[in-house]
Amino acid sequence: MVSSLRLPSLTSLFSSPYLRRPPPLLRRPHHHHNLSLPPPLTTAFSSQTTSASTTENPKKQTNQDQKVITPRSQDFNAWYVDIIANAELADYGPVRGTMVIRSYGYAIWEAIQDYLNVKFKETGHSNMYFPQFIPFSFIEKEASHVEGFSPELALVTIGGGKELEEKLVVRPTSETIVNHMFTQWIHSYRDLPLMVNQWANVTRWEMRTKPFVRTLEFLWQEGHTAHANPEEAEKEALQMIDVYTKFAFEQAAIPVIAGRKSKAETFAGADRTYTIEAMMGDRKALQAGTSHNLGQNFSRAFGTQFMDENGERQHVWQTSWAVSTRFIGGIIMTHGDDSGLMLPPKIAPIQVVIVPIWKKEDEKTGVLNAASSVKKVLQSAGIKVKLDDTDQRTPGWKFNFWEMKGVPLRIEIGPRDVSSASVVISRRDIPGKQGKVFGISMEPSILEAYVKDKLDEIQSSLLGRATSFRDSNIVDVSSYDELKAAITLGKWARGPWSASDADEQRVKEETGATIRCFPFEQPQGIKTCLMTGSPAEEVAIFAKSY
Repeated sequence: MVSSLRLPSLTSLFSSPYLRRPPPLLRRPHHHHNLSLPPPLTTAFSSQTTSASTTENPKKQTNQDQKVITPRSQDFNAWYVDIIANAELADYGPVRGTMVIRSYGYAIWEAIQDYLNVKFKETGHSNMYFPQFIPFSFIEKEASHVEGFSPELALVTIGGGKELEEKLVVRPTSETIVNHMFTQWIHSYRDLPLMVNQWANVTRWEMRTKPFVRTLEFLWQEGHTAHANPEEAEKEALQMIDVYTKFAFEQAAIPVIAGRKSKAETFAGADRTYTIEAMMGDRKALQAGTSHNLGQNFSRAFGTQFMDENGERQHVWQTSWAVSTRFIGGIIMTHGDDSGLMLPPKIAPIQVVIVPIWKKEDEKTGVLNAASSVKKVLQSAGIKVKLDDTDQRTPGWKFNFWEMKGVPLRIEIGPRDVSSASVVISRRDIPGKQGKVFGISMEPSILEAYVKDKLDEIQSSLLGRATSFRDSNIVDVSSYDELKAAITLGKWARGPWSASDADEQRVKEETGATIRCFPFEQPQGIKTCLMTGSPAEEVAIFAKSY
């Protein structure tokens, strides 16, 4: 039996409006922007676009068979969940707050894994796996940790039909069980540093959920390291937030701001937390990745010690760091538009889609042969290509469908293109005629070079666009009134800060904004705290967040 430690809320769950009416994703928005997409959703967050639906009705699906998507400017949240449904990224699970990550969404997660796995191993880490079930007594050993996580814990109290002697926590994070094992593996300074990572699922009993951004269960990687001195631990924590920062910029095309969390926002059980903060399309902040310097807090709680070079017993210094499937939500909300997803080429499951076009049966073979040849050329160059050769859907339907799924480039091949040995190429990031180029040669070396060049251009364009949007929505403030005005306008406020935790809480209560971070990149010169007028060494960024 699994239960939540936040016991009063369990009863409210059973009387929740979620059990009396469908969750937001299931409800039809009142106003939509019409798009030429596959047929309307028939259930919750599901779309059926397989050929099974077309075998019952052999008529081609056309632009009249429309799905709808809420305009981003009208209702950002409705737009977001429409994108997830229509792009076939995820679906709701049968338990409220859970989701099924569909194959296309999971392919994006695999692209994230592929990049980070290489970086983790390059920096000396090995992959391991720790159990999902953790004795409750482990959680209780570190006081601030249990206080921070207790409202979100799911507990197993019955196993094999019998009451368990000790409750088990379904993994919310693994610092406790990792320390239990580190204690058995670390004895001498020769055993250090110990640096591991695991790809796993975690469970946090969230009351307000949002697909990919906040769900009861989600996927992530969590790294854990142990060191012989505090300097090594600090260097590791900073190194890993730098890995995340480079991933965000270079792969996801998201211009995050890296920095240190305030004391109030620091991970439960850590000395310091470093973060990357991303600005979403609605100007809310998304915490996209964190790295924690745990000091000796967990090693003291668990007795994780080693014999140093002088023969003295010391507690190890530790770090932990993680990114999760939340990053997929960040990619959607950073780059998407009213036509759907817009994926950076480096993490797109499909970088190029080929759409063959013919009207007469005697044109079909020549067009398909040319399309297959183009596919082989691009695949041999290491480009991820999809040939959509189904004849149950019209070219217009296919154009809109693959735009919805955010494929960076579309290649169109018709009878005239076959005759001229050329193709038409359209960019996802530049809509309409402006993004379409005719007469690109099918000659392998020319086509390969052109496609690679355009994919690089799209990657750079998306980062540049997101950076301009971010910078135009950060306001430098020097007083609390200016901060409140900036937050009221939906912007981020950046200003000098040296005030107390109580003042920080006041800002949160009065504006809904929190300190996202003290950026690593700080302005020079004398600064005065915007709240107290006292000297300040750093500026902080305030924003409303997910």
